[in-house]
Amino acid sequence: MTTTEAAHTGLHADHPLTPLSADEIRAVKTVLTDAGLVGDSVRFVYVALDEPHKSMVQGFTPGDLIERRARVLLLDRATGAGTDHIVSVTNGEIASSASIDSATQGQVPILDEEFADIEEYLLGSVEWVAAMERRAIDPAKVRAVPLSAGVFGHDDEVGRRIVRVLAFHQDDAVDLPWAHPIDGVNAYVDLVARQVVQVIDDVVLPVPVERGEWNAAPHAAPIRADLKPIEITQPEGPSFTVDGTEITWANWNFRFGFDVREGLTLHQLSFDDNGVRRPVIYRASIAEMVVPYADPSPVRYWQNYFDQGEYLFGRYTNSLELGCDCLGEIHYFDVTAADEHGDPKVLRNAICLHEEDYGVLWKHTDTFNGMSETRRSRRLVISFFLTIGNYDYGFYWYLYLDGTVELEAKATGVVFPSAYRGPGGFATEVAPGLGAPFHQHLFSARLDMAVDGDVNTVSEVDAVRVPVGPDNPWGNAFRAQKTTLLTESQAQRVADNRKARTWHITNPTKQNRLGQDVGYALHPEGQPVLLADDASSIAARAAFATKNLWVTPYDPAQRYPAGDLVNQHPGQAGLPAFVAGNRNIDAQDIVVWHTFGLTHFPRPEDWPVMPVDYAGFKLKPVGFFDRNPALGVPTGTTTHCCADPADHA
Repeated sequence: MTTTEAAHTGLHADHPLTPLSADEIRAVKTVLTDAGLVGDSVRFVYVALDEPHKSMVQGFTPGDLIERRARVLLLDRATGAGTDHIVSVTNGEIASSASIDSATQGQVPILDEEFADIEEYLLGSVEWVAAMERRAIDPAKVRAVPLSAGVFGHDDEVGRRIVRVLAFHQDDAVDLPWAHPIDGVNAYVDLVARQVVQVIDDVVLPVPVERGEWNAAPHAAPIRADLKPIEITQPEGPSFTVDGTEITWANWNFRFGFDVREGLTLHQLSFDDNGVRRPVIYRASIAEMVVPYADPSPVRYWQNYFDQGEYLFGRYTNSLELGCDCLGEIHYFDVTAADEHGDPKVLRNAICLHEEDYGVLWKHTDTFNGMSETRRSRRLVISFFLTIGNYDYGFYWYLYLDGTVELEAKATGVVFPSAYRGPGGFATEVAPGLGAPFHQHLFSARLDMAVDGDVNTVSEVDAVRVPVGPDNPWGNAFRAQKTTLLTESQAQRVADNRKARTWHITNPTKQNRLGQDVGYALHPEGQPVLLADDASSIAARAAFATKNLWVTPYDPAQRYPAGDLVNQHPGQAGLPAFVAGNRNIDAQDIVVWHTFGLTHFPRPEDWPVMPVDYAGFKLKPVGFFDRNPALGVPTGTTTHCCADPADHA
């Protein structure tokens, strides 16, 4: 097991996509400070590599000069003014600057520092203290949970930096506040004025009293003593190699990056096919997620969180632990990010790389020629985990020996609770008097495809019945119906499991030995898209989540499906704006955007800590190879393929 720092050192990157180093982050701060843009009240909201154009990256050879640039969002807490800058680290200068019109463009993401000050503002509000006294609650024992405000037609909020606050009671230091929601009341806080501007005191509801720590009496479960250890060992070490941010495993080669908004990113993913490195994906990331809630009450109707665009969830990445988060022969990577004062900080063991057994890869026993062959599968796993408020999310990219690529999102943690108002509402009772509102977790994967090159086409493939007729007299026939998606408007699609719907991304300029266009198929899970009404605020702000598929031509400026600035943006940014021109996407350099996720009707079994739930998608080769690419996998990497009965005597 080794621990390395993902970022390079010094100001000389070895590759255009290498994340910013600590020295580069310091250099960025120096440039902005020297330009007079960093004062006592100014904070660094976002600092990350400004990735160069794809053509520059693809044309790069080791030794080429690289201009290193960073994108920086600043917030002046004294005025609420946000600014957007591109800084050339190489040239030591600001390449561009823009002021942000918060009334029309939205606000920069919310700072941790702003969250930390909220309880002080609440204690200074006469209305808030009175609301707590009305409930016989000591305001000092109230834990404030400030949350993004969204946009709901409140004219007095336009251009103001607002959060909305829900409250929870905490009786002592180890008490889990989530178990005790103070429902029926909330506060609106102006983060620039630093004061409560409105208290909505709708109804007094009982505060649930049962404790919620996972090991709290009287419901604490005894620790099991009947589970024997599982040891995963690789005596000869792992099969992957690591060179900086470049990883090679089996036939796969790729680079990884890390961004505090997107988290883990994959770059230049390719498959070595008989000595030819064939590209599959240029860049892959989870570019946005939204968690819309279904409770329409006056104090909760606004609960819709964009954990990336509003909170920059990558900054909450966990430091992973061997034996708990990852098993086996692990390679960890540290991540260097900027804090809110523009100084570098290291997130230790932020990314985990390992390989794991995945059961049978292929197998056949044949009565005609006596063949009896089995090959075991394994996969490469690169992942990270984060905690944002009550929820914990893991994102796992899997690469398989047969050319499959998979993304799996894992959701766990604590469901966001409410008071339970009885049957027929919009929550499940998970403990006495404790409700867990219905909600969704919807993610957007941005897949900059490069299937055997940058000329790609997307087709929708459905399983369809063939009616009884001359060509199908017995009615047993069915076929795959393929529809090529030619324009951005045609490519706004919803999954349909009843038709086994997939989307094929093919290269019309490359064919396999059978004359078929080489391709990869996107296999969606087919869960519901956004369930909020089409006329709702969240449907406008998270329009990406109303479709499972969008396709756009490559544009390096089009990175985020809900737009650059999501916090308090009124909506229709991101994908709706990208596709407004209805551009041609046939045989183009394209980006595929895929919405997937969970619709969560919580269960009592989800309390007090939710077992992991899963969502994701697969990209499987379809005609990309001439035949099964995993035929060369050896029969076994151990000394035996089955257990010796003597071992159990």
